[in-house]
Amino acid sequence: MTAPPRWHSTAQLALAYGGLGLLAAAGQAPLGWWWLTIAALAGVFAMLPLSATPRAFGGRMWLAGTGYFGAALFWIIEPFFVEPEIHGWMAPFALVLMAGGMALFWGLAGVLAARLAQGRWRLAVLAVLIVLSEMLRGWVFTGFPWAMLGHALIGTPVMQLAAVTGASGLSLLLVLAAVLPVLGRDWPLRATGAALSVALFAAIWGWGSARTELPPTRDTIIRLAQPNAPQSEKWHEENMFLYFNRLLDQTASPTTPAPKLILWPETSVPFLLEYAGEGLDMIADAAALHGPEARVGFGVQRVEGGRYFNSLAILNTDADVTHIYDKHHLVPFGEYIPFGEWLMGTPVGGLAGRALLGYSPGPGPQVLDLGPLGQALPLICYESIFPRHLRTEARPDWVLQVTNDAWFGEVTGPFQHLAQARLRAVEQGLPVLRVANTGVSAFIDARGGVVAELGLGQTGYLDGAIPGALPPTFYARHGDWPMVLLLVLFSGGAVLAGKMRRTQ
Repeated sequence: MTAPPRWHSTAQLALAYGGLGLLAAAGQAPLGWWWLTIAALAGVFAMLPLSATPRAFGGRMWLAGTGYFGAALFWIIEPFFVEPEIHGWMAPFALVLMAGGMALFWGLAGVLAARLAQGRWRLAVLAVLIVLSEMLRGWVFTGFPWAMLGHALIGTPVMQLAAVTGASGLSLLLVLAAVLPVLGRDWPLRATGAALSVALFAAIWGWGSARTELPPTRDTIIRLAQPNAPQSEKWHEENMFLYFNRLLDQTASPTTPAPKLILWPETSVPFLLEYAGEGLDMIADAAALHGPEARVGFGVQRVEGGRYFNSLAILNTDADVTHIYDKHHLVPFGEYIPFGEWLMGTPVGGLAGRALLGYSPGPGPQVLDLGPLGQALPLICYESIFPRHLRTEARPDWVLQVTNDAWFGEVTGPFQHLAQARLRAVEQGLPVLRVANTGVSAFIDARGGVVAELGLGQTGYLDGAIPGALPPTFYARHGDWPMVLLLVLFSGGAVLAGKMRRTQ
């Protein structure tokens, strides 16, 4: 019997590993099927040929990663269909390049595991290196820690582990739960591994379930205004002031008790801050209906010294801008073209830019003193996916996120973005208030629970008190370094154990 053609076996490998990777993505929001992520990863580990060359071992992990990221990051095509006649043709290329590029981190973990260990110890080393590669992914080329494996556990009691370990601890737990049942050579050992996996998971689940105590909320009321402006219509001349007036109406709407701060989403006004005309007076007048102490925080584009910024401004009822925060972590190709200034002599805008000029980054994270409202740490959109941006020298009382999730479509992207905001709350022990153009706007408590939300595609506003803050968590104090050290020790121990086993 002749051997099958090489292309046939390659297609089978791609289907098998890529398919399991795709199933593993079901743990990401909005599905949240974390159990399927564990089962699919266990399938990947079980299929890996333990005697394969590093190149073949890493190649199989790359195939699994491509399937995983292709499904988890499918929303990446959405921005290209805001103006499909211009950018639509790029969408499939963007998805393929993004999925394949992110999968390189899994492939690298596979290559290193095969070089460092032999036999079944490869799987133990691989499990740890996958988590380390996820941490690395948060930094390389400005970083993109979206769709980490541990994000599948957001919304479960296990999420509370992030207060100690950050997101990487959730990823480690999930990967260990997948690899322990397949580490043994025979069924008794595999059954023992499965039992250990269940016991570990159950213990942390129980511990997380017990973390329910929350501090009292603040007395002051905050309003989140959600205009629900589709990205394809937002900047059309006939629509710009329609959505601006909608926000004014939402701001002015009377309630008891009256809100002291009204938050508008990212880039929510149809003018540059320096050329607002009567726009600031209109916003101030709407806020003044709630009393002279009311303020409005709104996303706005501004220009200074020929450079454009994506900013958050705080306005009082005298139409004075009291605080400005400039987004400092910009989206590559979305808000600027990497190396555009070097290549073309001028910054070049991406998909999110209204002008040809790209945005310039602000100086970095800053805490805004809002008086009776406390100390607020502002984040604009994409910045909320980076845990490091919340570890400021001065600890805030709460986190303020303004975003325009209309870019992310209506299927998965906005829900994944919301989930990551919940994780930031757990990591820091801080409440998060997020206001999104098309949703989901939400009040999130310091344990990551959604206290109230305004759903995707809804128009309206949401009033609520600022949830209380917890004392600084272990992760807030120490960041990722303890986990890095632990992972290095784990991988080193697995390599050493494997070598000792071979010499016996």
